[in-house]
Amino acid sequence: MNFNSVSANDDPFAAWPPASAFAAAVRRAQFVGAYELFQASMRQFGPPAFRLATIFREGRCLPVTETVVAETPFCRLRRFSAGEGSNIRRLLCAPLAGHRAVVVRDAIESMLADADVYVTDWIDARDVPPEAGPFHLDDCVLLLERFMTQLGPAGLDVVAICQATVPCLAAAARLAAGGTDEIRTLALLGGPLDARLHPTRLGHIAAALPLPVFLAHCTGSVPPGYPGAGRAVYPGFLQLPTLASGQPERLPGLVLDAMRYMWFGHDEQDLGHAAASYAAMMDMPVEFLLDTLRIVFREYLLARGAWRIGEMPVNPAAMRATRLLTVEGELDTITGTGQTHAAHALCTGLANGYRAKVTVPTCDHYGLFCGEVWRSRVYPVLRAWLDAPARDLRAAPCRRRGIRSRTSVDH
Repeated sequence: MNFNSVSANDDPFAAWPPASAFAAAVRRAQFVGAYELFQASMRQFGPPAFRLATIFREGRCLPVTETVVAETPFCRLRRFSAGEGSNIRRLLCAPLAGHRAVVVRDAIESMLADADVYVTDWIDARDVPPEAGPFHLDDCVLLLERFMTQLGPAGLDVVAICQATVPCLAAAARLAAGGTDEIRTLALLGGPLDARLHPTRLGHIAAALPLPVFLAHCTGSVPPGYPGAGRAVYPGFLQLPTLASGQPERLPGLVLDAMRYMWFGHDEQDLGHAAASYAAMMDMPVEFLLDTLRIVFREYLLARGAWRIGEMPVNPAAMRATRLLTVEGELDTITGTGQTHAAHALCTGLANGYRAKVTVPTCDHYGLFCGEVWRSRVYPVLRAWLDAPARDLRAAPCRRRGIRSRTSVDH
């Protein structure tokens, strides 16, 4: 809850200013206490790290190099390359939705077998000084567009996960509408491109929760002692239970792995990876989340063709040369059925041979980008699509793995 601001109607001490000020101070102290307790518990796992030192490629163990190739106050673009590197470039857009980018570590490791992987490593709003200004959803789109341009869109494969699918599609559409080179391939995994379709429990909350209630109970200011002190955030300690409510069956296992990691020490690497996924929560800028609630879950601006960034409409139909793949998990309770495949109804400028959609049986939301389901059933299909030119695309790899797929979509 937010202990900083409630309305006069909610505050029994509002009629007497000294008592009201005292109550506000108590709420602030409670918020700071909860905030610091969460931060202290996360520090037990050490700084979040990708821990990608080596990979195996064609039977050889190759060292992995990690560098920062671009940096803004809110994001670092990290490049991972193995051995002498690759001439294939793939941009992995991690979601700005609570978890740090280390949650997509498995995806990075898989893709490194074939390409240099560039990852959007979003910076904890706790560590962004207030003078850096706000960060809106439109700013996210413009930043992704900038990264795509920097990497050379004509030879670039872009893979976007969860919340990142929305700004990624918008950025790709802006490139196409601007008359520059389009990105080569766009793969969208488990994202709410049209949240009107089969909304999940989290989708219902996002659409129906009154904004004053959200602001009063789910936001606060970063306490002193951090670079972002004073910045309004949706803090990580309040996000974790919300994310857990979307797929509650995952939380007990993650908590148990985290506890075992603390008990048995840092030599337990598998436990360390699980614990890192559990612990890697970050504060989000309030303005970014409010934009997401409005644009994605309430007004459905992308799905309705009504989203404008500055004076320019977001028009996915402008894309002509990009190859589009959408992937959904059959058991995804974070993003509803059909919400990701809805991209095909927006990208009407793409020929049928340039579009495919895949639904992965018995796959939950996190299985779309990590764990055994990702490695054995999701990534092989994604890899086949990324590697194959449109004219040579076959559905056979999908069928062999029992995955429902269509390699064309009716306009």
